[in-house]
Amino acid sequence: MNANPKVKTQGPGRPKDMEKRAAILEAAKQLFTQGGFAGTSMDAVAAAASVSKLTVYSHFGDKDNLFREVIRSHVQDRLPDDLFSAPPGTDIRATLTSIARRHSAMETNSESVGTFRAILSDCQQGGNPRFGRLLWEEGPVRMHTLLQRLIEDAVQAGQLEIDDVPRATTQFLALLKGDLVLRRLFGCEDCVVQFADEVTNNALAAVDMFLRAYAPRAN
Repeated sequence: MNANPKVKTQGPGRPKDMEKRAAILEAAKQLFTQGGFAGTSMDAVAAAASVSKLTVYSHFGDKDNLFREVIRSHVQDRLPDDLFSAPPGTDIRATLTSIARRHSAMETNSESVGTFRAILSDCQQGGNPRFGRLLWEEGPVRMHTLLQRLIEDAVQAGQLEIDDVPRATTQFLALLKGDLVLRRLFGCEDCVVQFADEVTNNALAAVDMFLRAYAPRAN
């Protein structure tokens, strides 16, 4: 017989538990960015979040799952699922422009670039490739899946004319990147203000080029 029936009321979902989870995620984001996967311990995450290591494990299970949740949180906070859906009749340009602005800003911000550097460093030093795969699955693969679905809907609605939607989706994402991600990754953005303007202008130019390529053709 359970000598402490109140234990049942302490499960995940209570406000205090969610506050702890959020604190752990925020601490992990900072530490993974700074030290990479291998250089970040669960002890350090617990200390930074002001919780016990047991609490970290109870919320996330292990470091792999914590890292996955950090990547998922980072991406979904900036590119939520509903960004890729629009009511019937919505102009596809407006939807793509919103996605382009948000995606470009996320790809080139310091937190994203810090994560890329940490993962690349781990892979180069013989780290387990699954860490890079986690980032790939939660970032580019998710983005491609959501965007492809949106473009397929636009084709069905007659707003776009595309034979190979998966390839067109990849092309759009490549247009958004340009050389901006590599420039930030290599620390070659020079003037921060000018670079921010370039990110926005590149996003808008990507939408223009994509729509010119795939606008329905007059019969």
